[in-house]
Amino acid sequence: MNDALKRQYSLIVEFLGKALGPDFEVVLHDTEDHINSIVAIANGHISQRTVGAPLTDFGLEVISNESFSDKKYKINYNGVSKDHRILRSSTMFIRDDNKNIVGLLCINFDDRRYKNISEQILKLCHPDMLIESNNAYESVDSLVNNAGERFYDSAIEETDAVIQGYLNKHNTSIDRLVQDDRIDIVDILNQKGIFKLKGAVRTVAKQLGCSEPTIYRYLSKL
Repeated sequence: MNDALKRQYSLIVEFLGKALGPDFEVVLHDTEDHINSIVAIANGHISQRTVGAPLTDFGLEVISNESFSDKKYKINYNGVSKDHRILRSSTMFIRDDNKNIVGLLCINFDDRRYKNISEQILKLCHPDMLIESNNAYESVDSLVNNAGERFYDSAIEETDAVIQGYLNKHNTSIDRLVQDDRIDIVDILNQKGIFKLKGAVRTVAKQLGCSEPTIYRYLSKL
């Protein structure tokens, strides 16, 4: 993203952050820098991120997946913060003169305070039935497991989360992984676009306890 666009959209981030209030996180991503992708952020306390944080898994998918080539934005999907808070997220795709996506303008809404208030009001009317009928999802865990976007401070955290999810799902540990398991994990990471991040091969190799050439060999098989 060129400097003019960064200045223009950074001002929009600052404006929206103040106009919408502390429950709305506003983020500007430069998709040409996957590692230090966030160039402006307002109300970063919501996802616990700062300027210089990496592109999210959804951001990597956007620039890798041709299905987004003709879309202007994606509205109201679930995002998950590092502490497993469910956010309502929306992203606008910023394009250059050649229609390439060069940036993402994202808004993440933390509605916890509003849900708490609504539950307290419903309890005054009926303590159980109304709250149960107005519950939008089965559990926080169900949303976390199926989230459209997750927010991390580094590629290491992101790969850690994928690997730990695989270990939990298969009730195993790193030292018990066989080659097919490692290939499956590399496949999941590859589909998420993790290997577009600089140094990702080295990071994944270290976390899986194998060499970088081994990771490249797995990728060539995929």
